[in-house]
Amino acid sequence: MRVANFSTHNVVTGDGQESQRVVTRIGLFNAVSDGKYLRYLADAGKLVEFDRQPKSRYLKLAKGLEGAAPGEMTPMALDPSRGAILGLLVQAPSLKERVQQGKVVGYVIIALGILGLLLAAERFISLNLQGGKIKRQLKSETPDKGNALGRVLSVYNDNPSADVESLELKLDDAILKETPKLERGLAGIKLLAGIAPLLGLLGTVTGMIVTFQTITLFGTGDPKLMAGGISQALMTTVLGLVVAIPLLLLHSVLSTKSKRLVQILDEESAGIVAMTAEKHHGNA
Repeated sequence: MRVANFSTHNVVTGDGQESQRVVTRIGLFNAVSDGKYLRYLADAGKLVEFDRQPKSRYLKLAKGLEGAAPGEMTPMALDPSRGAILGLLVQAPSLKERVQQGKVVGYVIIALGILGLLLAAERFISLNLQGGKIKRQLKSETPDKGNALGRVLSVYNDNPSADVESLELKLDDAILKETPKLERGLAGIKLLAGIAPLLGLLGTVTGMIVTFQTITLFGTGDPKLMAGGISQALMTTVLGLVVAIPLLLLHSVLSTKSKRLVQILDEESAGIVAMTAEKHHGNA
């Protein structure tokens, strides 16, 4: 396919200014200049930049074509419809615009998602730190009150003459005091994961109400009039699921970590009780 370069050609930019530019034409299909796609206005006889350009991967192809040496092979995206398909492609909403379609409900869902991720990150770091301290305590015979297991083990050292029943109650009480610290925030993450899809459903209902109101006022002659409400309905549903699924997975992982640490406390407590019972039985 023939590729031609025009050293000077009038090009109308997106802000309406006209300037002389080097234009690269690919056959009868596409024209690019400065890495941007152009469209030809037959009535005015001018080349005009698209108000919105396609995605970056297509712009990179255009820049690569303009920078290619004569005779060099280089990939390029072609529009066989002479601009019609490209005109539709650039109208596709960006990620930011899709989020904006969710309106207030969509922003609330995103805010809850960010809050849930921050809470999950804090819990992940805290549980890892606590887990590291507990592992070090398992290798040490001296209780360190700077970690959950050390505080539980110190109950035995503080009550050396206690009978089995009393010691067991004191150890259970110590574990009960440590458990909320290890499980803190998990309920909040689970709650946010449950609220997100409900807010998505709320946005869906709100969007459909807007759509039916539009149909009542203007009928169904122009689908574009209904697009706003439908976009809100679908986008809030997507946002709700996008937020809920990762939060549920994170809650499951963090809950498993927390239960594992609590299990270590229970196992060590049971070991102390068994050792004390054997000691008392031997003395008897």
